[in-house]
Amino acid sequence: MNVLLPVLRRVGIALLTVVLASLFVFLAVQALPGDVAQQLLGQNATPAAVKQLRETLGLDQNVWLRYGQWLVGAAHGDFGTSLVSGEPVAPTLFTAFRNSMLIAVPAMLVGVTLSLTLGVVAGVRRGRPTDRVISIVSLVVMSVPEFMVATVLVLLFAIGIPLFPAVVLRGSDATVGELLPTIWLPIIVLTMAMAAYILRTARSSTIDVMASEFVTTAELKGLTMRRVVWKHAVPSALLPTLNVVALNVAWLLGGVVVVENVFNYPGMGKLMLESVFNRDLPVIEAIALLSAVVYVVCNLAADLVALALDPRLRTRQRRTRVRPPARRRRTPGTPTAPGGAVAPGGAVAPERKVSA
Repeated sequence: MNVLLPVLRRVGIALLTVVLASLFVFLAVQALPGDVAQQLLGQNATPAAVKQLRETLGLDQNVWLRYGQWLVGAAHGDFGTSLVSGEPVAPTLFTAFRNSMLIAVPAMLVGVTLSLTLGVVAGVRRGRPTDRVISIVSLVVMSVPEFMVATVLVLLFAIGIPLFPAVVLRGSDATVGELLPTIWLPIIVLTMAMAAYILRTARSSTIDVMASEFVTTAELKGLTMRRVVWKHAVPSALLPTLNVVALNVAWLLGGVVVVENVFNYPGMGKLMLESVFNRDLPVIEAIALLSAVVYVVCNLAADLVALALDPRLRTRQRRTRVRPPARRRRTPGTPTAPGGAVAPGGAVAPERKVSA
């Protein structure tokens, strides 16, 4: 029960965050300058035609009523109709999200595993050649922009050594089988981009944990270094790293704009840029809401994993303090014992004899 309450509280906060994010997204899109109906019809449209289109799109209704209708529809998977293509937003959005998952999930699995392992190794071997090599490589990768890494990989493995396609030639209608040959270069770029940040955080956290007292105690008990590191140090070192991992995973799943546009990959990032360029407001709202949901879910998962790894959170119980018995107050005229104790019923407590 003590663990269930923090879980329910975190889930409630996550739901409230999603609702507030949806409100901010909707109001921010509605506050954009210009009339959507006027832009769709052009400058030569008559006022009657503009009015008719506003009524068709529901723009003449109250903003709070439109927000309520949009939120209920979004909860059921209905994000409205695209202003450009006239088709429902949901199929296009979920197709782009599926394509982004094709490159995000492998990058996430490889990047998180590799970065945590190298970060722990560098932290345990602090100051040694292994730590120096890992730290220098991670700093170099962090310093180079993603589009530069993507361009170099295209020059090396698509033009110099033609192992992979340079860009995706098919559009959003490409199937999974058609996208599989083109996902490897984006996966490499995303893995390098996210692994460097997680590695630096894991290294710093491991160094702090290895200097703690409970690790020293485990070493003094005669435990092997491997057991001390992986059983005692690593679970504690992972806790500060979870938030960084969650943010990077959400960054991947939410669509990586730069990488997808370099490789012309039909994912969430490319769809977002096209929607902004065409001022397709329903698609922009849907992408922003889905990205917010992804970030909230990833942070919620990080909190729940931290709750499972931290023994203090698992075994936290309410401790009831045992109050000492209240001393009986002496009323005026009440006889007392020689030691000052009040006997029950007002009688003087007999004096105890101490044997020699």
